[in-house]
Amino acid sequence: MKTTTKAPAKKTAATKTAATKTAMTKTPASKTAAFKTPATPKGTVKPKSSAAEGLTELFEDSLKDIYWAEKALTKALPKMAKNATSAELVTALEDHLAQTQEHVQRLEGVFKSIGQKAVAKKCDAMDGLIKEGEGIMEETELGVVRDAGIIAASQKIEHYEIATYGTLAAFAKTLGHDEALQLLVMTLEEEKQADSLLTQIAESHINLDAAAEDK
Repeated sequence: MKTTTKAPAKKTAATKTAATKTAMTKTPASKTAAFKTPATPKGTVKPKSSAAEGLTELFEDSLKDIYWAEKALTKALPKMAKNATSAELVTALEDHLAQTQEHVQRLEGVFKSIGQKAVAKKCDAMDGLIKEGEGIMEETELGVVRDAGIIAASQKIEHYEIATYGTLAAFAKTLGHDEALQLLVMTLEEEKQADSLLTQIAESHINLDAAAEDK
């Protein structure tokens, strides 16, 4: 009696498809690892969900910071002026207060020129500088030593503003915001002049008078 050997069953299209899917799911671990998102380098700051994605967003966010800073200064400068004893210094602080109020309005013009609403966002740097200035006044007696301290605190603020407006002007130029650039440069020059005036006042007599208190 002959033994009949059954021929292997032919693979249907469905069987082939199932086999292909199975093969795809069994990708070697070494190959799967290649598709993983690279690990974040140690020490890298994780961005917030609202992080700027381009120069335009960074520019607008920085404008919000300095807008808050200038408005905060309109409240801080009167206190500095009241604690200063040098007539020259008092005048400089009062004049800069009027100038700062103009800077606030000018920033509103910058926002308008780029089609954005003027919005203030707390500036941690300016907040810290203002608090440092208050601390200096608390740690000094009313007189020339406090005057010297007020100038020091004021110039730190001026230097921050100079750096900020310089950067904003560069951003505006790159982005083609010509009207905003003109307004920002105008304020930048006024901040430089205010800083120069404070240096003149300090070097003309206040620092020397404060030094004489050591004797």
